[in-house]
Amino acid sequence: MQDRPTDLTRLGWNEWFAARAACGPGDTMARVVAVDRDLLLVMDQTGTFRAKLAGSYRHQHPLVQERPCVGDWVVVARPPADASGLVHLLLERRTALRRKSAGKSVDYQMIAANIDHVIIVQSCHYDFNLKRLERYLVMVRDGGAEPCILLTKTDLVAPEVVASQLAEIRAAGITAPVLTLSNVTREGIADLERTLLPARTYCFVGASGVGKSTLINQLLGRETLRTMGVSETGEGRHTTVRRELIILESGALVIDNPGMREFGILGAESGIGDSFDDIIGLASGCRYGNCSHAKEPGCAVRAALDAGAISQAHYDNYLKLRTESEFYQMSYVEKRKKDRNFGRYIKSAKRDLED
Repeated sequence: MQDRPTDLTRLGWNEWFAARAACGPGDTMARVVAVDRDLLLVMDQTGTFRAKLAGSYRHQHPLVQERPCVGDWVVVARPPADASGLVHLLLERRTALRRKSAGKSVDYQMIAANIDHVIIVQSCHYDFNLKRLERYLVMVRDGGAEPCILLTKTDLVAPEVVASQLAEIRAAGITAPVLTLSNVTREGIADLERTLLPARTYCFVGASGVGKSTLINQLLGRETLRTMGVSETGEGRHTTVRRELIILESGALVIDNPGMREFGILGAESGIGDSFDDIIGLASGCRYGNCSHAKEPGCAVRAALDAGAISQAHYDNYLKLRTESEFYQMSYVEKRKKDRNFGRYIKSAKRDLED
């Protein structure tokens, strides 16, 4: 990241954040550029500097998702004689991108905050997967950001393959903008550059090896992010190891991410509603208000499925994502309840020992 003076509006600051700011004397507002556990790289109007979480903040916010992530705005105390700062407040997040933590855990992991657009990257050559794309769209919309789909490595497939994939996307009822490009021929790079606006934040997500870091290097015009060669199958090799916010010369802010194949859904009812609005619209015509769209009589969704108005794959993925979201959300609420009960038990036990 280039350490250059800037004003906060160039970092994405706007009236929404200003209305929620609470700076005291000696404090500064800063945006999180990168995170390494409790150590942060942040940027304010003077440039980048390092900061760490105040002990009181760590004590009051034990959950990982309550701590700053890339894209967050934080209040930092920065003594004049100290090159680093101390973070003691996290501003409310306007938007967020999160996923269920990997494995059996029912907690969630923050990916990035205060992003305007999420660019979902899939490779035309080996990575195109409509079900995974719908999963990404659910989580993006649930967090409040706008999605954009980017199909890369068009130079490795025939034009009719790209056309078929675009047709699949539209046939699934997906209305998000779709761009195609090749990092090799640079075809489509200019179209992407025109969509990246100054002071707006764009988060690139996708599986390992689809070309995210190579693409950001293309946009930067220099090799800032380390990349590796492409394998014999055309699949890139994963190199991004941490999330980082970078400012392009155009003024757009971009966040690169380590590759993610597992993208679990946790309590994303609003995102499901936005991503499957065709099914949600049909559901209003069901005989029963609580129709599960499985076996009930008078189900308008099943009728549309039988008539070929929606595809079987689209319908199956809707049911799968809705069930997954409900299950993990219920499990998450139960876990939080157990955590609170255990915390009360520990406090009670301490009081008994003191008596």
